[in-house]
Amino acid sequence: MKLITPAPWPDYELIDTGDFQKLERFGRFITTRPEPKALWEKALPDSEWQRLSHAVFRKTKDADPGDREERGEWFMKPGMPDQWFVEFKHNDLAIKMRLGLTPFKHTGIFPEQADNWRYIYNTLQRMQHPNPRVLNLFAYTGAASLVARAAGAEVVHVEALKQLIGWAKVNMEASGLRDIRWMPEDALKFVKREIRRGNHYQGIIMDPPAYGRGPNGEKWILEDNIKELFQLTAELIDPHQSFVVINLYSKGTNPLISQNLYEGTFGKRSSLECGELYIADQAGRKMPFGTILRDQWQ
Repeated sequence: MKLITPAPWPDYELIDTGDFQKLERFGRFITTRPEPKALWEKALPDSEWQRLSHAVFRKTKDADPGDREERGEWFMKPGMPDQWFVEFKHNDLAIKMRLGLTPFKHTGIFPEQADNWRYIYNTLQRMQHPNPRVLNLFAYTGAASLVARAAGAEVVHVEALKQLIGWAKVNMEASGLRDIRWMPEDALKFVKREIRRGNHYQGIIMDPPAYGRGPNGEKWILEDNIKELFQLTAELIDPHQSFVVINLYSKGTNPLISQNLYEGTFGKRSSLECGELYIADQAGRKMPFGTILRDQWQ
């Protein structure tokens, strides 16, 4: 099992963690958000958090820590915008992403995924396939879709919530990209239909939530559905030249459980990279952000 962290990038910094919170900088603006896994004490005093923070999120109801539906309210200092942009660069890749203060504590990106963005871009750049196709499931606001498209892949972006697809389109246009295929649909239904059509992909990316609902009220619980999703993915992946990137963030999963699930579908593979994603704060505490599984067929 590996511990994996993204290389530093100028538009993001985890400043401090502790007392069930995290202090982060996104571009020019600093936010305070809940973080259920930050069980330790803060390194900086509360007065410093208050001085630095441009916006503070406070929960208005109890929720599962892994649930993206954790609702609350932002309290902002004067001059803090509702929306702003950050940029991510890697080699000749440059994408822009609009951030926003959502009522679910999220800002529009998951910064720990930066290591996956580099992995996706590098893998596609090395791929010899003349026209690689990439499927991004539970694609959120589309950072991984942008990276894959910038690397020259045909991209199918599957996200159940139409407002998130609208957000991803803004990011695509801001990044100077085009021709991503948008699918506002339940991920399992879409995958099953692609299998019936006989389609295959050279890349599959997924970041399923712990809990969620599809566009028609379909209920998604990670622990109930992840085994089926892995099995379906195995039918879609090109067995000759392809890659998978899978992120799991739930109380019911960890790297060992995830590896057992993966190997139960794909068999034991020497190319499998399995571990925990983390980002260290300025005091050196490693904040965990879930399980990562990455694999390649060549």
